[in-house]
Amino acid sequence: MTQIDYFFATVSPYTYLAGTRLEEIAARHGATIRYKPLDVLALFARTGGTPPKDRHPARQAYRAQELMRQSAKLGMPLNLTPAHWPTNPAPSSYAFIAAQNAGGGDLGALVAALTRACWAEEQDIAQDEVIRACLSANGFDPALADSGLLQGAETYAANLEEAVERGVFGAPFYITEDDQRFWGQDRLDDLDAHLTNMKG
Repeated sequence: MTQIDYFFATVSPYTYLAGTRLEEIAARHGATIRYKPLDVLALFARTGGTPPKDRHPARQAYRAQELMRQSAKLGMPLNLTPAHWPTNPAPSSYAFIAAQNAGGGDLGALVAALTRACWAEEQDIAQDEVIRACLSANGFDPALADSGLLQGAETYAANLEEAVERGVFGAPFYITEDDQRFWGQDRLDDLDAHLTNMKG
């Protein structure tokens, strides 16, 4: 079975704009997804990237235009200056890892819910009540927000190290088992095409 490694950040607007299209693509191709939440700012620091707030004004202006273009194209509401951003991505990432280990719910929908809470619903995804609501709405025990913190921290750190080793430098980032790499939600169609070609 084909496998896709999915490196994402719960505070990334582009991860939000990916929605659940990866899951739809994987379902069409009979592929499995390995979800790997990571600290995208730490990733930037390790791979030559610059946090949005430190970028040249021309880059910041382009990013704002592009985010609004993509949100309109996808029909997904997006607030360029959400009330709770930047926020600490660790609590939501640890909870996601706990949910992944526990099973039983919809991981793709959970990523979408956490990122939507930040970028469209003006919620702080570092807060327990927000995380619990996202877990519950997507088939997971809300108590997972308080469990597995040590394991979550270890996996979160390991995901960052793996990302650096495998050539990941942003989020969302997709790697197929034949090491084809796709950066950004706007490359999901290319990923889809590649998986079709792999089938021959």
